[in-house]
Amino acid sequence: MDPIIPHIESLIFASDEPITLKEIRDCLETVLEATFKDEELMEGITTLQARYAQEGYGFELTEIAGGYQFLTKPAYHNTVGTFLRQTTRKRLSRAALETLSIIAYRQPITKSDMEKIRGVSCDYSVQKLLEKELVEITGRDEGPGRPLLYGTSAKFMDYFGLKSLEDLPKPKEFKEADFEIGEKAPIEEDVTEGDNREEEE
Repeated sequence: MDPIIPHIESLIFASDEPITLKEIRDCLETVLEATFKDEELMEGITTLQARYAQEGYGFELTEIAGGYQFLTKPAYHNTVGTFLRQTTRKRLSRAALETLSIIAYRQPITKSDMEKIRGVSCDYSVQKLLEKELVEITGRDEGPGRPLLYGTSAKFMDYFGLKSLEDLPKPKEFKEADFEIGEKAPIEEDVTEGDNREEEE
């Protein structure tokens, strides 16, 4: 096996974004103190792509957005999507989930409009949702003071397994139990002081 292949593999694995051929070359030339042609590096990438295309691997090496990244194979998207949805919900308080739902269905929406719907301050929840990159600032409203507008992010789509916002459940699809106050099972994350403040206000 070409000795540079494990180096290429480790770089692609460690990068949380698609890594370009130039980035791979620049790093390898610095570390290994040698010069590499694009053709050499592409041979290594092609070898890795063939390896992970085989059965027995749950992910593959894909060329995407001008670079290379390990991605889950389509056959396992539902498994990973379910895991991400479960872990995301566990980390969100009820207040954050309510705020996220309002943003998802009413976007783009200002914080004051969220608060009119919830009846309490949404400052803490919006802050947490921004930190988790589930929502993003999409612009400014044309009204007085030009308040910020919020919408869901690409990460929101990934976490909830949605191809587009059209895939969000329609209100008529919810069962009657979904509108009941309270929860049968608590969300795993303890409600923080910030959430308590929101519920009490």
